[in-house]
Amino acid sequence: MSKLFFLKGAFPNEYFTRTADYISRVQEPDGSIPWFEGGYTDPWDHVESAMGLSICGKHKEAAKAYDWLKERQLDNGSWWNAYKDGQVEDATRTESNFVAYIATGVWHHFLITQDLSFLKRLWPVVDAAIEFVISLQTKHGEISWAVDAEKGVRNDALITGCSSIYKSLECAINHATVLNKKRPHWTICRNRLGHTLRNHPERFDRTWESKSRYSMDWFYPVLTGVITGPAARTRLNAKWDTFVKEDLGCRCVSDEPWVTIAESCELTMALLAAGDQKKAARLFSWLHNFREKDGSYWTGYVYPKDELWPVEKPTWTAGAVLLAADALANVTPASQLFTRVTLIDATENIKSISYA
Repeated sequence: MSKLFFLKGAFPNEYFTRTADYISRVQEPDGSIPWFEGGYTDPWDHVESAMGLSICGKHKEAAKAYDWLKERQLDNGSWWNAYKDGQVEDATRTESNFVAYIATGVWHHFLITQDLSFLKRLWPVVDAAIEFVISLQTKHGEISWAVDAEKGVRNDALITGCSSIYKSLECAINHATVLNKKRPHWTICRNRLGHTLRNHPERFDRTWESKSRYSMDWFYPVLTGVITGPAARTRLNAKWDTFVKEDLGCRCVSDEPWVTIAESCELTMALLAAGDQKKAARLFSWLHNFREKDGSYWTGYVYPKDELWPVEKPTWTAGAVLLAADALANVTPASQLFTRVTLIDATENIKSISYA
């Protein structure tokens, strides 16, 4: 088994450059980043992959990925669920956390490049996307998970999806602050959403079976800054044995013997956010057994059968690996984006803004 341990500042560039090279090889000429060659592109995973490109210095390729979203944004500020070969693949609905995630990716790219012209160019896109998302907030504070093309707003909410939106709102607020755009209602929306996530679990999974079996519902509130401090570590410790298979990684679902590399990377960052550097490094060290020579990573592993499943090497898994590696090594100015909450002050010097 290949184990790779990290210390702050120790980032094996050659090792992870191959991972970014894999993402850029799959990226299509129009800028879209499908799951794999011949696969489809969805807005959330597209952004996850683009952040991996930014981390390894592939700034032109990352900017092209965001411009791809810019060119395909719908009039209401959203995107359809999936695209393939330059066409819409799934126009059944738009999902709120998919739409919001561009704010996280754009802010991440700016932190690394300090390219103010990029931030200005993408502002109308982020502005429209966030306005669409917050229009789905209910009077109780949660944000509805989707808008169906035929039936309209799907009136229920996901803990994982809303947690992801919470981080996207932080990034969008910072984006607005740098450009001196007044969006006080975004802060109000974020505060209400955080309160509901922390205090009103009954507002989630109301019309379907609870998603508590899924590991993301466990660690995403920590990963995105909804739950911080001692409460974050308590939350992660409480279900560690439920979701983590020693020497392999994090189960996607508690009652299935299947560890997934992307969830394990996100849990790595959640552990860092909770202040558990040692456990985060140990978890991340288990994952490189699932790496190929070209720098790609398999989706997951079914351990009773000793089987890789599905037999796919997604670009977004590679992106998650790079985000976790950067968070552990603290290399780029965006390295701590998912491990701490930062709301910048309007008086801050742009050049001093960093999450490192």
